[in-house]
Amino acid sequence: MPWKNWSSERLGLALAILAALGFSFKAIFVKLAYAVPQPAPVDSVTLLCLRMAFSVPVFAWVGWRASRNLAPLTGRDWLAIVALGLLGYYGASILDFIGLQYITASLERLILFTYPTLTIVIGVLFMGKRASRRELGALLLSYAGIGLAFAHDLHVAGDSHAVLVGAGFVFGSAVSYAFYQAGSEPAIRRMGAARFTALAMLVSTGATLLHFVVSQPAGALVQPAPVYLHALGMAVFSTVLPVFMTSAAIRRIGASKTALIGTLGPILTIFFGVWLLDEPLTWWQMGGAALVLAGVMLIGRRSAPTPLPKAAKPAM
Repeated sequence: MPWKNWSSERLGLALAILAALGFSFKAIFVKLAYAVPQPAPVDSVTLLCLRMAFSVPVFAWVGWRASRNLAPLTGRDWLAIVALGLLGYYGASILDFIGLQYITASLERLILFTYPTLTIVIGVLFMGKRASRRELGALLLSYAGIGLAFAHDLHVAGDSHAVLVGAGFVFGSAVSYAFYQAGSEPAIRRMGAARFTALAMLVSTGATLLHFVVSQPAGALVQPAPVYLHALGMAVFSTVLPVFMTSAAIRRIGASKTALIGTLGPILTIFFGVWLLDEPLTWWQMGGAALVLAGVMLIGRRSAPTPLPKAAKPAM
């Protein structure tokens, strides 16, 4: 297999791109589930609960397997797992799902992808990191493209109040995920990618199920078959696979580069939205896509990788 001969950095870049592809389809799955004909559309908490319930068997198995021959976790490690699990795939997801009830998939993904900027800022302000010229240049190109497409979507939106409400929830999701992205890098270095990711996802699943129990009747889980299929697709292709790919990419190339490569996500979501949801596509969006791709190509140029200690290798 050709990727066996790839450098650690090249493999990390490929994993980050594949993760962006998987995550970009999440909003499509959500919008398709909301559009399933029934008297009342599935609500955001129930849909997130189904997504996490379908995902939890994989994360439980991986967490058990990855922890078998490793040293017990410290109290500090468990605190990081709980905090980051609540921030990343519970807090960020529930805010995002609520926002998608008000705005299009394309607009959601554009707002959500302010998180690479926030990830770099958090790293600089709180974790003693420095942003390189290449990262800043890639960031400027990518967000110029996102801003161009974002301005277009705001211009054509019909209900400005709904856009503002949805945008507020999705921006809150971006802030939550940025803290997860920045904090996960040192946690992955200490615990390994597979172990940390599986345990953090189990925390997120527990929080999601608790949220459902206290806020929804049990009958809310009875949904038409297409809702279950969209939730299952979301669990496999937009949760399990990209979550592990993202953690592995962070271990190889760092959180900042992984976040910047993730700016492919909005562009992919725009095209999927046009193809599957009949959302509009204009030259503004095409121009934004070109700028984002230029930023991703810049950050993907070969640079000297920073080796990780042997103990940080994921037990996969």
